[in-house]
Amino acid sequence: MKTLPVDLELVKKYNVAGPRYTSYPPATKFTDSITWDALASRIEANNQSARDLSVYFHIPFCETLCWFCGCTTVITTNHDKGRDYIDYLGREVATLAPRLNRGRKAVQLHFGGGSPTFLRPDEIRRLGDIIHRHFTFSPDIEASVEVDPRRLTREHLVALREIGFNRASMGVQDFNPKVQESIHRIQPRAMTQQAMDWMRELGFGSINLDLIYGLPHQTPETFQETLDTVLEMRPDRLAVFSYAHVPWIKPSQKILENLVLPTPETKLQVLKLVIEKLTAEDQYVYIGMDHFARPTDELAVAQRQKQLQRNFQGYSTRAGSDIYSFGMSSISQIPDAYWQNEKELPRYQEAVDAGRVPLHRAYFLTAEDVIRRETIMRTMCDLALDFGAMSAKLGIHFENHFEAELASLAPFESDGLIKRTPAGLEVTDSGRLFIRNIAMCFDNTLAGSGERRHSRTI
Repeated sequence: MKTLPVDLELVKKYNVAGPRYTSYPPATKFTDSITWDALASRIEANNQSARDLSVYFHIPFCETLCWFCGCTTVITTNHDKGRDYIDYLGREVATLAPRLNRGRKAVQLHFGGGSPTFLRPDEIRRLGDIIHRHFTFSPDIEASVEVDPRRLTREHLVALREIGFNRASMGVQDFNPKVQESIHRIQPRAMTQQAMDWMRELGFGSINLDLIYGLPHQTPETFQETLDTVLEMRPDRLAVFSYAHVPWIKPSQKILENLVLPTPETKLQVLKLVIEKLTAEDQYVYIGMDHFARPTDELAVAQRQKQLQRNFQGYSTRAGSDIYSFGMSSISQIPDAYWQNEKELPRYQEAVDAGRVPLHRAYFLTAEDVIRRETIMRTMCDLALDFGAMSAKLGIHFENHFEAELASLAPFESDGLIKRTPAGLEVTDSGRLFIRNIAMCFDNTLAGSGERRHSRTI
């Protein structure tokens, strides 16, 4: 792919609120009316097969709060809370594991947060013992962990490697000192570079860096300096997120309202800079939405081979695996159901203490949901739809079933964002930026534009 130019007029046209489609229907459709008994029967049916597993653990703790953060976190400097939390994770796993088919292999493992490296190295090893006791790893497992360079030691990474981790992701957001100070996250380049050097020395096979645009004091000129620094560091993947200002959900973000937030026009100029600079000379492939990967990275290879999928961890290289998740607020996924754990630590602990699965809310998919989920996921991952293949896979006449939805794609076609082919349709290189908007055409749960509880699509 050559340098991908960004048309800011099209960005303005399509920049509306919409789902990120880490699931379909989105998590806003989950309900607390589904009982554990009803869900347990679905889990039992799911475990009649030996489908691959993706296993997720949510570690919510951070020592300090980054003021832009929208994650589910617990802020504390008391590291004994991490020790106690592992006990709860162990008991939660022990409650659910007997329901799982022992023949199932874990092809993915992910620690998210919060900050998993809030745990001490010996606690990481203890959690690893719990995981290995209950799950069998595939020889080629993809095991990824989110780390915080600000409080990271080499011993943390040694412990993570010992229990099987081979990929890592770090938040950077911006290397500009003024921006870092404004968001309450001081992280000099040297600190991030040290963490990357340790990771490469210890054999982590892929390193991702997260950036955020739309933060206080950012300009295209300052963010270009951050991008230049990042390119020198040569991460395997990059996630470049748009800052979502939602102080009614995350009150700490109100602090940023007293600072100099970029105008919408400036934010769009930064987005244009990001995409054009990262895709120049094929340095990175624009996977879609926020994600970039080197052409040789598994993510880019999986997309070329049409083996990419999306789930609650974002884009994934392991299609066809079910997600079983543990810890407060974590979300699990099997073909006909989603469920989320209790979102508050005391309620999560109370459920585990009572010997219950800490179910907060869930969703059971209908047959129509399954058809639309596959259509949306293939659009977002393959950047194309083969109507004949989709008809055969879904047991429908695809063009008849989606006659109105396909007609609604006409504006995208006239704007050069999709093109019709003899087999179906393809998303153009320029259309990758608008993939959420294109996918929304197949969503029959979408509320009116003024009622959507979602971030903007671009």
